[in-house]
Amino acid sequence: MAHIGTILFSRLNGEHVGTDSFGNRYYRARNRKLDRYGRERRWVIFKGTVEASKVPAEWHAWLHHTVEISTADDSDKRPWQREHLPNLTGTAYAYRPKGHDLHGSKRSSATGDYEAWSPE
Repeated sequence: MAHIGTILFSRLNGEHVGTDSFGNRYYRARNRKLDRYGRERRWVIFKGTVEASKVPAEWHAWLHHTVEISTADDSDKRPWQREHLPNLTGTAYAYRPKGHDLHGSKRSSATGDYEAWSPE
């Protein structure tokens, strides 16, 4: 229900700024009314589940007033940069190291360089 209210508020009071690759829509206050810190109000409407980690770095910087204009194009990407991924914890795609119960539970045996501590 709160999501419907945010959409309605955005249509009445917001100015659409852009959309990211996940389909999230970004808005700023249409009347340029400043908040108590002297900054304009900016917000996002998530596509799908509301998860803050779905906001890419360039839009995160815009939301937090680090940059004035989002640079969502690929011209500034470095060759070593990967595509943004949301937090996958709790999903079927979460990282599970070798030996994890949900990854087969097969661990390599100890190599002999480990000595257990026991109190004297």
